[in-house]
Amino acid sequence: MARDNARRGPSRRGQGAPQPSQPGRGGQHRGRDQRAGSRSGGGAPGGRQAQGGRGQRGPKRPAPRSQRASGRQDQPRATTPGSDLIEGRRAVAEALDAGVSIRTAYVQDGAGSSEGADRALAALVRRLADAGVECEAVPRSRLDRLSSHGAHQGIVVKTKPFSYATIEDVIAAAGEGDALVVVLDHVTDEGNFGAIVRSAEVVGAAGVVVANARAATVGPGAYKTSAGAVLHLPIAQVPNLARAIDRLKEAGFWACAATEHAEQDVWHAPVYGRLALVMGSEGEGVSRLVLDHCDFCARLPQRGRVESLNVAQATTVMCYEWLRRASEGARSDA
Repeated sequence: MARDNARRGPSRRGQGAPQPSQPGRGGQHRGRDQRAGSRSGGGAPGGRQAQGGRGQRGPKRPAPRSQRASGRQDQPRATTPGSDLIEGRRAVAEALDAGVSIRTAYVQDGAGSSEGADRALAALVRRLADAGVECEAVPRSRLDRLSSHGAHQGIVVKTKPFSYATIEDVIAAAGEGDALVVVLDHVTDEGNFGAIVRSAEVVGAAGVVVANARAATVGPGAYKTSAGAVLHLPIAQVPNLARAIDRLKEAGFWACAATEHAEQDVWHAPVYGRLALVMGSEGEGVSRLVLDHCDFCARLPQRGRVESLNVAQATTVMCYEWLRRASEGARSDA
C-alpha cells in the first residue's frame, strides 16, 4: 500500500471508533487496525481470544532524540543463572569462535578420543584442549541428563552465565538507518526462542528483546536451535516490554504486532524501514498492554485448514518480508 495512506489513512474496521489520541512517529499515524481484545492469540500471528477493539494509542513519546542524547546512560549487562550449558557440536564450535568463556567440556566417553571413530568430535575436543578447556569423558547417560532436547551429539560444555544486552545496546547496533528488532512477548519455549534468534540473525536484525520473567532464556535449547546465533547479535532482557517498545519508538522505530486479527496481511502492511516486530507467546499471543503500545498490526495470509504456524515459523516469514522490502529499497521515509 502507498506509504502516505499507510501513515495517515484511518482503520477500515470500526469506522465509528474515536481516532487515536496520539499520532505515530513524526506526528503521522501509520495505518493500523483497531486493537484486538485482551490477548491476540496463540503462537503464530494472532489467536482466538480477541474481542472488540481499542481506538487509543499508548503514552505520548518523550522528547526528540537530540534532547535525550545527553541523558543516555550505559547500563551493565545482566546475567541469568542456569544459562550456562551449550550442547551440540556446531553450537560449541560457534562458542569457541565467538570467544565465549568455557569452563568445562563433557564429552561422551570414547567418542572424542583420537582413537575413536568420530573424527569430527575428536577434532572439536582438540580445539577445546588447545583453548585451555578441561575436557571430561562422561557416560552418554550423563549427557542425556544435561541435554535439553536429547541432541547433544556427544558433547556439552559449561560456560559462564550468558551476558544479556540492554535496550540501548540494541538501539546502538541498529545505527541510524533501516533496521529490524524482534520483540518477544513472553515466548516460553527455549527451542522456539532459539529458532527465532537464528532467523533474526540470518536476516540481519539489530537485536532481540525479551522479558526478564516468564520467558525463555538463553540456555542449552536456545544455543542448540539457534545454531550459535545467540552469540552473534544483542539479546536484551528488559523488565517491561511496553517501555522497551516506547524506547524503540523514540529511536525512530515503528512497532508492528503480529496477530491474525489484523486487517492488513504482511504483504500489504508497512513492514519496512526501522521496524520493531512484536511476536506473541505460544499460547496467548501479544498481550493487550503490549498491543496498545504498537503502531499497527499485521497477519500472515493462509489458505490451508491448519489454524496457524507456530511463533518461530511465523517470525521467520515476517522477518523475511522485512528483508525483502529492505532489499528492494523500501524505506520508512518513502
